[in-house]
Amino acid sequence: MTQLTLNDYAKQNQAPPLQGRGKGWGLSAERLAELHKHAVDMRREPTEPEKRLWRALSRSQLGGHKFRRQAVIGPFIADFVCPQKRLIVEVDGHTHIDPAKDALRDAKLAEMGFRVFRVPNSEVMQNLEGVCEGLLALLAETPDCYERPHPNPSPEGEGLKEAQKLLGISLEGSVG
Repeated sequence: MTQLTLNDYAKQNQAPPLQGRGKGWGLSAERLAELHKHAVDMRREPTEPEKRLWRALSRSQLGGHKFRRQAVIGPFIADFVCPQKRLIVEVDGHTHIDPAKDALRDAKLAEMGFRVFRVPNSEVMQNLEGVCEGLLALLAETPDCYERPHPNPSPEGEGLKEAQKLLGISLEGSVG
């Protein structure tokens, strides 16, 4: 008898997936896998404006804010997202020719708690510094969606020292 993984079981039964950081977004595991594959492909072959903006956003260079690129959020793939601020940055090129469709997408993302900042390709190419200044201003006025570090950070991951300081504990000398 073959042992099915949870993902295989979900695909077989068309059940909502058990992934998505605790949220299946109501999508089948198969659809979620398709979105993730498409996002990986988009990361491998970004447009020139996306490359330029990513150079400014990566490695927490913009005001210390962490961004991810081509992130799957519900049934959508966001060009860039700052999880701490729940802010999505969309670089609009020739594929964004229907403002009504973009407005509907933005409204659905807003229902999920995200704010969308749209910038045209031409603006990124000709005025990257201005785009970054506008984005920094928006980040400054947007409240954080969480204030404390994760209650159970991985020992090697970000946030452990901050969590220890916040909780007033020390793991020095502990076994493990």
